[in-house]
Amino acid sequence: MRILIVGGGGMVGGDAAIRLKSLGHDVEIASRSAPQATTPMAKMPFHTLDYVNDTPDPAWLGGYDAIVFAAGNDIRHIPRDGDPDKHWHRVNSEAVPAFAKAAKDAGVKTFILIGSFYPQAAPELLGKIPYVDSRDAADRGTRALADDSFKVIVLNAPYIIGHVDGLVQPGFTAFVNWATGKSPVPRFMIPGGVNVITATTLTDAIVGALNGGQNGKAYLIGDENLSFQDYFGGYFRHAGDANPLEVRNEEHPFARDASIFWGRGNDLFYDPDPAEVAELGYRRNDVDRAQKEIVEAYK
Repeated sequence: MRILIVGGGGMVGGDAAIRLKSLGHDVEIASRSAPQATTPMAKMPFHTLDYVNDTPDPAWLGGYDAIVFAAGNDIRHIPRDGDPDKHWHRVNSEAVPAFAKAAKDAGVKTFILIGSFYPQAAPELLGKIPYVDSRDAADRGTRALADDSFKVIVLNAPYIIGHVDGLVQPGFTAFVNWATGKSPVPRFMIPGGVNVITATTLTDAIVGALNGGQNGKAYLIGDENLSFQDYFGGYFRHAGDANPLEVRNEEHPFARDASIFWGRGNDLFYDPDPAEVAELGYRRNDVDRAQKEIVEAYK
């Protein structure tokens, strides 16, 4: 297949691009900025695209058999001088389904959207957290386009970690600096926890969705339920420090209240449906491997 990865310069899109290319697909990348020159994605065909503000040429877009959309906005992308609620509504609720419709109208046959776990894993947040509402609207609006001519599958993922060779990610740099004693960040973590998945596992699911899956379905995918103490402690363990992190019920720079939509001290745990795991064919219990790889790359 000829596949376009929107957001293919990042960790999620980049991991998918590398795997799909290795499987023999013709892979191209689109995003607002070119992939980092040190990554394998830099050698793939690149197209500048701002899916929010650009109107893609149908002749160009229609040249792809499938699109993997890995460019949804989250709390990391809030404009400093803008209204976050209006921003999320525009870039998620409106722009994602609009881009999917443009793909359908251009003749693309398959559209895989990487979404967020919140609407399915914590539906009680709907109507309370505008970001969660925007992800739900992007999901539902995109799936509403599904028909016999346009296959749409949404993969709603939890916290995602991973490493792509040559890709420098500031968040993981900070985590490893902390775990290796190069950072003054206090050595504690908040109570509570969340489901965590790796980019490798997510790519498994993307491959499964391209090859099969149910048209018009949103899959809640996931891997391991981890306390924040255990999750962040994994970076310390792979850095050679096996002592458990102290747990304090106070905000932490790496787990800020603004990003813990379900509330500090609470768990957002779930187990993905085993039948759906088998259907998409994705691996489990991959977080420890990924954390070891991240520490080795950044220490």
